[in-house]
Order: sequence, then structure tokens, then C-alpha cells
Amino acid sequence: MPSITDLIDRVERLLLRHDELKRTNTLLQEQVKELSHERDNLRSRLNAARARIDVLLERLPVENESGKSSS
Repeated sequence: MPSITDLIDRVERLLLRHDELKRTNTLLQEQVKELSHERDNLRSRLNAARARIDVLLERLPVENESGKSSS
């Protein structure tokens, strides 16, 4: 059976580990928040680029089957 000193040492190590894990978890949560913001920003930029491409595609002349553009 472990002595009281051994148990105290073990509890102290567990408390230190718990604090480390809490700090790591906080850092990871901040990273997730930042990455989610970056993802949302990139999605917004992608949608804007798609809209600009759609506008440009609409401005292109339509070709008929003989390969000539219709006006």
C-alpha cells in the first residue's frame, strides 16, 4: 500500500498535469476559433471570386454550332 507521501506526490503530479491539459485545451480552442474565422473568410472570398467569374462568363459571346459567335 502506498504511503501518504506517495499519494500526495501523485496527487500533485495529477494536478500539474491537469493544469497543463487545461492550458493546452485553451490554446487549441483559440486555434479552432482562428481557423474557423480564416475558413469563413476564405469561403467569402471564394464566393466573391465565383460571382466575378459568373459575370465574366455571361459577358462572353455565345458560339453557335458552326463555331461562329452570334450577335
